[in-house]
Amino acid sequence: MFERGASRREFMKAAVAVGGATALAACTSRAEEPIPTGTDDPSSLPARQHAWNDSLPEDDAGNVVLPRHQVLLYLTLDGRPSAGDRQTVEAALSTLDRAYERSNEGLVYSIAYSPRYFSRYDASLPENVDLPEPRALSSFETPEFDRQDALVHLASDRPDALLGAEEALKGEAETVNGESVESALTDAFSVADRRTGFVGAGMPAERQGDLNGIPDSGPVPEQSPLFMGFKAGFAKNQASEDYVTIDEGPFAGATTKTVANIRQRLDDWYGEQDFEERVMEMFSPEHAEQNLVEGVGENLGDDSGIEAMLDSLPEDAREFGRVGHAQKAARANRDEEGNVKLLRRHFESTDDGEASLHFPSLQRGISDFEAVREAMNGSDLTDVPTIRQRVNNGILEYIFVQRRGNFLVPPRALRALPTPAGEVPGVE
Repeated sequence: MFERGASRREFMKAAVAVGGATALAACTSRAEEPIPTGTDDPSSLPARQHAWNDSLPEDDAGNVVLPRHQVLLYLTLDGRPSAGDRQTVEAALSTLDRAYERSNEGLVYSIAYSPRYFSRYDASLPENVDLPEPRALSSFETPEFDRQDALVHLASDRPDALLGAEEALKGEAETVNGESVESALTDAFSVADRRTGFVGAGMPAERQGDLNGIPDSGPVPEQSPLFMGFKAGFAKNQASEDYVTIDEGPFAGATTKTVANIRQRLDDWYGEQDFEERVMEMFSPEHAEQNLVEGVGENLGDDSGIEAMLDSLPEDAREFGRVGHAQKAARANRDEEGNVKLLRRHFESTDDGEASLHFPSLQRGISDFEAVREAMNGSDLTDVPTIRQRVNNGILEYIFVQRRGNFLVPPRALRALPTPAGEVPGVE
């Protein structure tokens, strides 16, 4: 599985994707420092599961830096949960809280629940919880829908922390970072799917060889955190955690989460488009004309500058014969006061040997995401002869939605199998 003599970097690159006890054992043996431990005081942890930002570092421009390694566990449940099931889930998650510091060097995580999970109850979710079943959001996509009951999202800079947490949740470890594992998540759930990913400068370039969707020439820039060659997640183009939080009702402190898996086909992106054209289609034509983007976009600081390009979109379409991805999407990603609506935490993947993107987005309601996706489709711009539904229309020509699921991320107090009334009977 792991070649003897492989460098530490090469080993860590493969460990999370492979997973399992063997990867964990080998990863732990190569760890250079202990993993920081967590807390047995639940009151010291954030009330909101999705409150990650204060636990993560920022770059020099003030942008939150997401953990480099990530795992998504999709879970299914038989029937209605019992009080015992809730106690089991709470105990399993509390073990992680004690075992790992809530940080990029320890572990950040959340558990979320789907519309199908809540449909097993007689009552409905409150009206202010906007959580529809997933659906196709364009005329040209045919995704499979993730309707599993729950989704656990684990993230860390430490592969050994990530793998250790996963093994504990699956009941495949007796201890985790010095903590006894008395309950496993799999005592209540079954694991339906496991997906992995990564994000960070250098990581896509390291992984681009022999990968479907990436040209053999290896064009992904060394400093890019993403396969398409540009950075993302600029602080001023992201919603705040406060903004995406449901602030009233039994699920106050929750947020909604949509997660898409997007296959990337980048042969034409790198083979037919030069750097200026890629800037046009990722950001806006004016970004290219004004030379606003250098390299992977580090020079943009904490703001992509897309706000200034929104009013000129129709003119850009006519003048340049193409429009930008960010330029289109941003039209629907601001409220009347100018606040950004979506908090995006996307990361790359090489699962199944394919270049793909896992795209988690947090927002108060799923309809906010759906409106942004409609704007991103750019269907209203195809009256310009050179702009087709998927050609010269942002990055649509190069991305293909494979799967999509919608979930509710409850506050931490309601994380163990909540009812639609916002209760967890049996959990104190």
